[in-house]
Amino acid sequence: MARKTRSNDWGFPRWRGYGSAREATTVRLCDRHGCEEPGDCPAPKSPNNPDRWYFCQRHAAEYNSKWDYFEGLDKAEKAKRAKAEQSENAGYAEAQHYGWSGSGDGSRSADEMRALDILDLEADADFDAVKKAWRVKAKAVHPDVKPGDKDAAEAFQKYQLAYEVLKSAEERREWKG
Repeated sequence: MARKTRSNDWGFPRWRGYGSAREATTVRLCDRHGCEEPGDCPAPKSPNNPDRWYFCQRHAAEYNSKWDYFEGLDKAEKAKRAKAEQSENAGYAEAQHYGWSGSGDGSRSADEMRALDILDLEADADFDAVKKAWRVKAKAVHPDVKPGDKDAAEAFQKYQLAYEVLKSAEERREWKG
């Protein structure tokens, strides 16, 4: 009668190390001819086919760089499919608030920078310069000065809006401290 040996795990198999098994593990090699790396990246052999190649990371990147997802589609269908893909992946798009900042010293938003461009001012212009530039430009195209001129009216509205944007930004800065 053979004597049983006692294991060191006290009856709790989870106490054994995960690498303590003695049997050999099978590793699938990369399907690229001559590559000895583990093939752990599946790639489709062809569209709508369940068969897969198994490449290493280097060869999977090479395979995917040449993959044309829209192969065989006409131009209209390709554009439709691309638009659908973009709308499905819109959650991964860059957040809107990253687009607010513009050039300059980092303290002005993109709207403020556009308003400064409309008034032909530099990014570091103070509010007194903004007031002065707005008055000069608004007086030149004011509807009372040029009645019935649509272009002048549009320019006046543009200058007025730019001034309002910069004025509210200045008020926020003063309020913050």
